Formats: sequence, C-alpha cells, structure tokens
Amino acid sequence: MGWGKHGFTALQGTLCGACTPSSSGTWLGVGCSDPYSAGLNGSQSGLGTRTEINAATGVFPGSYNVGMPAAPATIGRRIQVNANDLNPSLNAGAIYLAEGQYIHPGDAAAGNDNNNGSWRLFTVGSLSSGAYTLTPTGATNQQQPAIQAWRSFDSAVTLVNADVVNDGRFILGYKVTDNGNGTWRYEYAVQNINSHRSGQSFSVPVPAGVTVTNVGFHDVDYHSGDMYSNTDWSVSTSGGAVTWSGGTYATSQNSNALRFSTLYNFWFDASRPPANANAILGLFRPGAAGDPNSVTIATQAPSAPASNPSDLNNDGVVNAADLMPPTSARCSRRGRVDRARRGHAARVASRQRSTDEHQCMKRRGAVQRPRLACSSIDLPRAAQPVQADSMIARSAPLT
Repeated sequence: MGWGKHGFTALQGTLCGACTPSSSGTWLGVGCSDPYSAGLNGSQSGLGTRTEINAATGVFPGSYNVGMPAAPATIGRRIQVNANDLNPSLNAGAIYLAEGQYIHPGDAAAGNDNNNGSWRLFTVGSLSSGAYTLTPTGATNQQQPAIQAWRSFDSAVTLVNADVVNDGRFILGYKVTDNGNGTWRYEYAVQNINSHRSGQSFSVPVPAGVTVTNVGFHDVDYHSGDMYSNTDWSVSTSGGAVTWSGGTYATSQNSNALRFSTLYNFWFDASRPPANANAILGLFRPGAAGDPNSVTIATQAPSAPASNPSDLNNDGVVNAADLMPPTSARCSRRGRVDRARRGHAARVASRQRSTDEHQCMKRRGAVQRPRLACSSIDLPRAAQPVQADSMIARSAPLT
C-alpha cells in the first residue's frame, strides 16, 4: 500500500479515448486522461496520508500531511509490499497486479465514482540488494477495481456489489472449491471501493454440525507514520458463524478497519459443500441517524448437515444428551408428562417417553416401580460423519 498522490494539474490526454480538453489544467476534460510518470507519482513530497481523505464525498484538505512526520528515506510513503508476499518460493503460481484509484469531490457528488480504479499486471523478478524487481506488463485495465482481476483470471469467482446507504461501495468476491478429500475451501475477498464508513467485521454463517478448520486472514500494513493500527483482525468460530473483526470505532478511531481502495482476504475449510447464504459486513464508523450498521451480501457458505434421526434434541451432535428428558418437560397432576408443554419432537421413541413418565410418577409418589421396566436403553446409532471441507483459492494480495 502507498500513500495518496495529490495532483496539481490535469493533463488532457487521449489514453481513455476521444478527449474534449478543458481550457485549463484545473479540471479534466470530458473523455480525457491525466497520466503521470512513476517518478512523479512516487515523489515523496506529493504523497499524503490517507487518513485525511473521505472517499465517499471525495473531500480532502488543500494542505495535506498536517502533523505527519517527514517521509522516511527511499521507500517512505511509497507503495510497500511485504517481502513474503513477493517471495516466489512462498507464492507458487501467484498473479500480481497493481491498482490506482482517483478520488475527487466532483465525481463523488455526481455519483460517478465507482469506476475510478484501474489495474495492471506486473511480474516479480529476482531479489537484489534487499528488493525484488517489479516489471509492469500488459495493458492497463481501465475503470475496473483490482478485485475484478480475480474474476478475469478465474471464471469460478463470483463478484457482488454491496452499496452502503449514504456512503460508498464494497465488492465481495467469493469462490468455493472441492478439495477432493471430503472437504471444501471457502475463500472471500472484500474490497472497499469508496466507503468512508469502512469495514469493521466480516461474518459467514456456519450451521451446527459443520467442522471448520484452516481459518485465515490477510490485510495490508500501514507505514511511514500513518496512525492506523496494524493489528490483525481476530477470528471467532462460535455462535453459528465464522467471524473476523477488528477494533471498534468507539475504542479507537485508528483501529485496523477495511478502508477505501483496500482489499482484505478471508478463508477457511469446512466439512460441508456450499449453499446460498448471506454474509454480514459490519461497518466501522457510525452513520447518520437511521443508517444501518452492517451490510448483508449474498454469497455461498457451508450447507447444513442432513437431519439425523438419532439427534433427538436437534443440536447437530449425537451423544448422551439425546437420551435426557427435555429441560422443559413438566409433570401433570396425574404424574404424566405434559407433552403439550414439553416442546419435544414427536419422533422421540416411546421407550424414552415411558422413562420420562416414570420419573414424573416417582416424583409424585404415584408408583414404587415402573409400569414398563426398562432394564436397558439402546443408544441411538451415531450417524456416520459426513466428511467435507472447504477450499481456499488464495488470490495474490492486492496492496
């Protein structure tokens, strides 16, 4: 990730097609392009912290970097990538690309700011003097966010737009792959295009009885004095979901959030094949009164295991708890189980019902011995485990 380049004049180029140039460099003509050389874009004095930018409104200060430290030598404020993400031995078959995105208040006000990103491939060369040689290749894919590249190279990927009320856009990409060993890998990528509210959590539903393993997460590293936290999001696999979450806005406004022009990856393996589901993207910054605090996004997630007739209490597990009387069982005045209040499934074996009634009658003192002697109770046969898992299609980190 790099800091933001603050422009100072608009060229009137034709890289986008026919150009109707403006009369000055203070605004860009219709259909015109404003290209910069790498040397100019990498000029450290012109690079500003992203913390000052509201990507949803396009507003940023005229005097930038107020209170920020001087740029560290050589790579300060410029695009930096973790060396492990570039190491060929750790990323066999990886595809690398870079993205640039324009932010402007006029474009945001016109509702025309969802196509301001473009991406281009590059190759990773040998390691020399502590740095890898990166070489751009191919044409620039104009007016496409970087996440579109994943779909371009893999037709199994699905992309879904998620627009936040009174704010900006996220895009979710997802892919599920059969690992071939009874498990499936679920991979998700979420790119914040221009949401100022940013992302604070990402949650995928997981039904009871599904085994989840190999949970992973990948984000970006802030640098050069940027005040944002680099603490990785934590993960929870309880409560019927896999949920990744960062710090809250209430705790610190500089918590690690999924901010504009940034992409985070999430993945896990699961023991069930996919089914249609809804993921939940929690938002970081508070919105206006009445604005939602999360966004629901259509996706795929592990399906529920088939119903097991031996799972009498419907908790997804066959164990001794299936033989216990329901906690809601009540005794009637005659010492019988009040089935109207039990709320237990009608399929419970009659032997179990008789045992329940006997317990009720003993508590009432109605009998000294059961009418139906149950010298032994056969445990329900445990269903054979359904092997499944999930697959990860790790895309190259987009930083």
